[in-house]
Amino acid sequence: MRNITYALSGLMFFTMIHQGSAQAQKAQFEKTATGVKVSFKNSAGSIDQDVYLDAITDKIIRVTAVPAGTGFPKQQRLVIVDSLHRQLKSFVAGSTDSTATIQTADLRAIVSLSSGKVEFYDLHGHAILKEAKRNSGSFTAGSYNGDAFYQVNQDFIVQPEEGIYGLGQHQNAVMNYNRGKQVTLLQYNTEIGIPFLLSTNNYGLLWHNYSITKAGDVRPLLPLNAFKLSSVEGEQGWLTATYMNRNTDSVYLSRPESIIDYGYLTDQHKFPKEIKLADTKVVYEGTLASPYAGKHVLHFKYSGYMKVWIDGQLVADRWRQSWNAGTFELEKDLEKDQPRRIRMEWIPDGSESYFTLNWQSPIPAARQNLFSFNSEAGDAIDYYFVHGASMDDVISGYRHLSGKAPIMPVWSFGFWQSRERYKTQAEIEQVATEFRKRKIPIDNIVQDWSYWSENDWGSQQFDLNRFPDPKAMVKKLHDQNLKIMISAWPKINEESRVYQEFKSNKWIYPRNIYDGRKDWIGKGYTSTFYDPFNQGARDAFWKLLDNNLFKIGIDAWWMDASEPDIHSNIDLDERKAVFQPSIGSSVRYYNAFPLQNAKGIYEGQRATDPNKRVFILTRSFFAGQQRYAAAAWSGDIASRWHDMKDQIAGGINFSMSGTPYWTMDAGGFLVENRFHKPNAVDLEEWRELNSRWYQYAAFLPLFRAHGQFPFREPYHIAPAEHPAYRSMLYAINLRYKLLAYNYSLAAKTFFEDYSMIRGLAMDFPLDKAGFDRNDQYLWGPSLLVSPVTEKVARSRKIHFPQGADWYDLYSGKKVSGGQDLLVDAPYERIPVYAKAGAIVPVGQELQYSTEKKQTVLDLYIYAGADGQFSLYEDEGDNYNYEKGKYSRIDIRYDNSTQTLLLADRKGEFEGMLHSRKFNIIFVSDRNAIGIDSPTKKSMAVSYHGKALQIKLK
Repeated sequence: MRNITYALSGLMFFTMIHQGSAQAQKAQFEKTATGVKVSFKNSAGSIDQDVYLDAITDKIIRVTAVPAGTGFPKQQRLVIVDSLHRQLKSFVAGSTDSTATIQTADLRAIVSLSSGKVEFYDLHGHAILKEAKRNSGSFTAGSYNGDAFYQVNQDFIVQPEEGIYGLGQHQNAVMNYNRGKQVTLLQYNTEIGIPFLLSTNNYGLLWHNYSITKAGDVRPLLPLNAFKLSSVEGEQGWLTATYMNRNTDSVYLSRPESIIDYGYLTDQHKFPKEIKLADTKVVYEGTLASPYAGKHVLHFKYSGYMKVWIDGQLVADRWRQSWNAGTFELEKDLEKDQPRRIRMEWIPDGSESYFTLNWQSPIPAARQNLFSFNSEAGDAIDYYFVHGASMDDVISGYRHLSGKAPIMPVWSFGFWQSRERYKTQAEIEQVATEFRKRKIPIDNIVQDWSYWSENDWGSQQFDLNRFPDPKAMVKKLHDQNLKIMISAWPKINEESRVYQEFKSNKWIYPRNIYDGRKDWIGKGYTSTFYDPFNQGARDAFWKLLDNNLFKIGIDAWWMDASEPDIHSNIDLDERKAVFQPSIGSSVRYYNAFPLQNAKGIYEGQRATDPNKRVFILTRSFFAGQQRYAAAAWSGDIASRWHDMKDQIAGGINFSMSGTPYWTMDAGGFLVENRFHKPNAVDLEEWRELNSRWYQYAAFLPLFRAHGQFPFREPYHIAPAEHPAYRSMLYAINLRYKLLAYNYSLAAKTFFEDYSMIRGLAMDFPLDKAGFDRNDQYLWGPSLLVSPVTEKVARSRKIHFPQGADWYDLYSGKKVSGGQDLLVDAPYERIPVYAKAGAIVPVGQELQYSTEKKQTVLDLYIYAGADGQFSLYEDEGDNYNYEKGKYSRIDIRYDNSTQTLLLADRKGEFEGMLHSRKFNIIFVSDRNAIGIDSPTKKSMAVSYHGKALQIKLK
């Protein structure tokens, strides 16, 4: 800490803020080494509490509130980096009669000495964020497995017009979480909980808690019978549930149901004993009326086919396999006491299936402007307030707290092919050969689970009957310029060869073994998960990976089921009972398993081979995990149009959680039976669906095709002459042509704490029309991406953000910003537009990322605004960039003079290009040129590392 002083100067501002307020009650004020502590005991205006303000940097202040006398929390800080340094230019702490304050060079934080509320202001006196007053519900004593804690709740007062983002990845298609949204921060297949919030008012909150947390409108959801229900016969108090044969519609039985709560395995007994779910369709009919007027949100959890009609209008049509139930929400404005007709048609998936329906009532007036965090377990209300000049600046503050995101290896920005699963060595080798034979560009092939012997889950060893020479297989792939990523579950079967070692050292969670719960492989095996909260267990797990996989050349790790997924459909109480980390109770640390799991792999590999970049793909993710070279994918989503659309908002909000590397299974994972042996119509839908998914995935940090049968290689989806095949090949080729652009974004992510996937509000915070757009995003600083997520759509509506003009990437046609337009979306392209002022390097087609050096780059310059871009290069596969071994060419465009400036190259590294050719392509309303234009007017310049100035025409 430098230049830290204590003074009372500058505090008249705070007194003026509170002029006219009632005289504050006496509170005990104390300066600390890094802030202030205010204690309340028997106060008329406050609960008994101690409130700490702790200055971390000029832009970050930690707030901690605990019940009086309990002391500062001692819970381990897994998210916060060990190397966190305080960076303060100046620091003032003091009090007046009514407030205690700390002031940094950027902001002021005030504690009311009457109520204990904390408020944040900039140095001009503008309010940024205010707490609501804590009350008796802020700390509720609880305990679990001998661990005493509090259920904690904190309400914040937010502005109705601000956009609120982040909070991880969720499948509800919600972009903006302000006003009436509830999101549960919970690790679950397809759901990722990250307790970081990002606001358009340029602040963030890192809620420092590891337990299951609700955020937003945290009021408990209401059951179905909180509505006034009426059956189809007009009887009051229930809906009519008709159980019928799904093939003939003959009725098995009809009964009243007023609560729909079949959420877990333990709820299956509630179904009628006379029916078999696997043969059944259930229709719920009647009316519902609310005692409230306003916006209602219906929350569904389901598996199988689900259709919902309200007043005769189809409002939902969904599908999910039973072992991985999905969720969705429906918003509906309802009038008080006015019945609305509802019909729900549910076709369960198999003998065990799931369906729950709950709802949120309209927000009461008293809670209209509140955003809350409510966590199951903690020692304190504990959060870091992060301020910034922009949302990027706020994310930079978050990464200061939780760690930087390393640059992923250059190969990871190519195309990946995966399948559930390659069952033999011959299969994976054949696929690799076919890609090279067909000249489909590819960098990485992925070996999914069950490459081990059936009873040896957890050994991390290949089944030599099916993979007779894994080392030779890896070498053969490497010789074809392919990397290989492999699935490494944190799960260990009781019959595995490594089980006894992990058990005897207490490196596993034993409860699942004692419960006798079996998995779904072969005859079924009892199994459990290792404990990554234990250093010895982390070391032992890495040793397995190192000895069996890393030493034979495996390049990257796929950490599946990292929630941990003890069993997808047991309820949360059962999961908590099984998951008992050595660090403390499962309730307290429920969400942190994936963080510690990634920590062990990252630290293990970097210690074993400091020169090879770590790459981890993980299904679950927590705050801080980006520092362990971890990327997330969105889990086992369904191969349906609605699931594709849901990924857009999920990926954007994941990125706006400060965690930059994200992707999803291009094509979706779970597949309906109709696509297994499709008729002609379904086959064409399957091909179109995959085409659209590839087009979207090409503009993400990672591009991986993966899923259940049918096989997902492009040539299995469609023949070479089919537009679907041409479309997928175009998307893959475009990915490689944009490699220089994408890899430069990765460098910007590390050096400048940038975010590649960007909500429209990040770059256009004044364009409120873009705050809620859940089907568009910005890819880096230049490209507006609008995926097509509707079957047979050949156009789609696009919002062009106000404040910039836009150029069609393919044709160069100009569109003015600040409007919504219906634009063409032909089968083989999704709409992508470049922003005025953009500088986009486009390279040659490649078969893999390092096939040849980028000696020639087309440099597209888009007129209409000043622009800048930094072209970054390094060795691509090691950590020498951390030592300064990289090069950067800063490129600027001056729109007023139409001049392009190429700066002196900065830096150097082994094997770098010393000279290259740039083809300058100037795009304007008078020179509409796109990447698909058959002829391109360009200006060729040779660059040798020295500054150039080029006048564009």
